[in-house]
Amino acid sequence: MVEAVLLVGGKGTRLRPLTVNTPKPMLPTAGVPFLHHVLAKAAAAGVDHVVLATSYRPEVFRNGLGDGSLTVGGHRLRIDLVTEDEPLGTAGGIRNVASLLEGGPDEPVVILNGDVLSGHDLAAQIAAHVSAGADATLHLTEVEDPRAFGCVPTDSDGRVTAFLEKTPDPVTNRINAGCYVFRRSVVDAIPAGRPVSVERETFPGLVAAGALVIGHVDPAYWLDLGTPAAYVQGSRDLVRGLAASPALPGPVGESLVLPGAQVAADAVLRGGTTVGSGARVGAGATVEGSVLLDGAEVGAGAVVRASVVGVRARVGAGCHLDGVVVGDGADLGAGNELAAGARVWCDVTIPAYAIRFSPDQPSS
Repeated sequence: MVEAVLLVGGKGTRLRPLTVNTPKPMLPTAGVPFLHHVLAKAAAAGVDHVVLATSYRPEVFRNGLGDGSLTVGGHRLRIDLVTEDEPLGTAGGIRNVASLLEGGPDEPVVILNGDVLSGHDLAAQIAAHVSAGADATLHLTEVEDPRAFGCVPTDSDGRVTAFLEKTPDPVTNRINAGCYVFRRSVVDAIPAGRPVSVERETFPGLVAAGALVIGHVDPAYWLDLGTPAAYVQGSRDLVRGLAASPALPGPVGESLVLPGAQVAADAVLRGGTTVGSGARVGAGATVEGSVLLDGAEVGAGAVVRASVVGVRARVGAGCHLDGVVVGDGADLGAGNELAAGARVWCDVTIPAYAIRFSPDQPSS
């Protein structure tokens, strides 16, 4: 049996206001909660049992998991959930769910992050871990500029030699991609009942103790969905097939329109746009590379690019949005122009023509 722990406890503050009502892993991404893409990947790799380590708004996870299972390609994945009373950090969150793991001390336990979209071969990572008899196996990916990340050097045999913090002169372009396979006994050895960082305490401690920690290098698609721009990119890459997922609820293409959505015949959808259930796109509108959540409305002639429009939010006729987040229930009156990372909070109303970049005098 292969088990996994999925870390989904973060508050997603960089994604606000999208995460005011919805935890980051439950945000619809290419038509389904992002969590479903991660769970589908785990199931496809042969994982049988997943424990979710939650903290922020655990009721959203409970309500979204149905009967506590997910079937992908005939493979049934059992799902349990544990809620932290106080944040325990990455390793502390792993240790907090150990009592629900069912495997023996030498069995593999996969650790997944609920905000990473990855195309790497998880089954191959698990196989490499088992074959090497490793204590821990990290997925390492390669980036053009590793200065923004901590880097993970390895020796010629793939053994991790250090965990280095951000530095202006990195020794390698290989970074920790946030997916690990632990020997079960390593999970049980994490101190219980206090915050513990897997990056700053667990991994350095294993290396210092002479444990076998190996790096599994796979330069496949990889994206941290922690910011609005990255969230939009991940969704559109899934819709267009640049990132693959068994959970995608439709064929790949320039747009994904969910059942119940209404799109005017002359509206233009492109660039990997998702139109959620019950959403409406008006006549002559253009929506490019964006995410319209359930019940969102884009008015006639509006242009929405690289943006997110929240649940039941409204973008009035003739509005122009570029790189904008509109929170759930917000109402943008006609003719507004927002750009450059603007965020409209949940349930806020902005009058027609109130915000403009254009110097023209609008006619209302």
